[in-house]
Amino acid sequence: MLAVYLIGLLVLFFDQLTKFWVQNSMLPRDSIPLIPGVFHLTYVQNTGAAFGFLRGKTLFFIVVAVLVLGFIIFLAPRLSREKPLLGLVFGLLLGGALGNLIDRIRFGYVIDFLDFRVWPVFNIADMAIVVGVCFLIWEIWFRTPEGI
Repeated sequence: MLAVYLIGLLVLFFDQLTKFWVQNSMLPRDSIPLIPGVFHLTYVQNTGAAFGFLRGKTLFFIVVAVLVLGFIIFLAPRLSREKPLLGLVFGLLLGGALGNLIDRIRFGYVIDFLDFRVWPVFNIADMAIVVGVCFLIWEIWFRTPEGI
């Protein structure tokens, strides 16, 4: 269980640190090419979900994040002892959900900045959530015959 919180705190720390740097070093819509045409740092204030879906529905996303966090806090102690990979999954989801929730509460939007030009701009919290969900799918489909 400690691993869940440690991973969550690490994700949250790096997510908020990088967002702080972007917000204090760039103006919204500024873009810095690190690998021109491939990878840029682009400051975006995202009021929606992935791909700008449900733009402006901040309260909805706050409620969903709180429910997800409650679900993680409820399930993590029960499942991560039996299935160690789930400790990593829950830690990634916890840190990612908290990182974006903090932004939504503080600013009304999420700070995104990782721009690979062929994909919508995202952040560390988004990466943690996607990787956590991928590991969760792996655990359910390939490692657990009866599911979770």
